[in-house]
Amino acid sequence: MKTLAFDIETVPDVALGRKLFGFEDISDSDVAKAMAFRQLQRQGSDFLPLYQHRVVAISVVLSGSNDLKIWSLGSPASDEEELVQRFFDGLDRYSPELVSWNGSGFDLPVLHYRSLLHGVSSPRYWEMGDEDRSFRYNNYLSRFHWRHIDLMDVLSGFQPRAKASLNDIAVMLGFPGKLGMKGDQVWDRYQQGEIEKVRGYCETDALNTYLIFLRFQYIRGLLDQQQLQSEYARVRQALAVSDATHLKEFLSAWDHQ
Repeated sequence: MKTLAFDIETVPDVALGRKLFGFEDISDSDVAKAMAFRQLQRQGSDFLPLYQHRVVAISVVLSGSNDLKIWSLGSPASDEEELVQRFFDGLDRYSPELVSWNGSGFDLPVLHYRSLLHGVSSPRYWEMGDEDRSFRYNNYLSRFHWRHIDLMDVLSGFQPRAKASLNDIAVMLGFPGKLGMKGDQVWDRYQQGEIEKVRGYCETDALNTYLIFLRFQYIRGLLDQQQLQSEYARVRQALAVSDATHLKEFLSAWDHQ
């Protein structure tokens, strides 16, 4: 089975904000601020409800027995529908083991809402064992199954007070963590036309997630020390042959941890 570690980046769905709240004749930036302020007043936090997020990047690390690839789906010009379609098409094609950090709490629910919006079908993802009996006790949707491993959820023992950030755990383990950008900067970078940087940032989050996953496989006893180091070497090789500046920077930061 292939393993797909993934991460998404989102921005406020200002078109939805205009529809829901009647914001007229103001800029996208001001609509986003108004949406956040409204949420702050209602909930005490300006973090938008998940259905009000629009996906602008989906990045993955796809690992098989003979290959490992790191990339962002689509192109910088791809619209949200194409990105969501490509993600679920990949699941339908490969039925991979999904790996995320807080994927159950954020990434996948956002993708559910956006696939609903765009009419993106994914029978394999939603399979619960009716058509394929192997999914009855191991599917993508059930919290305690292994076809989707939300590392934050599992490592915290499914306890909210024990949860940790991707950056903190990556750094704790000697991986680079977040480089040059944080999630709360994505909207500003997106507005400035820096979608390539957003996609690069998303790829490094997927990489950190995959590296933590490898360590998790080791403590589960599914990799021994030699196999773990071999898997790390595969990642290093993929980074070394890449022409992407952010991946070179990731490798350099990893080497200096």
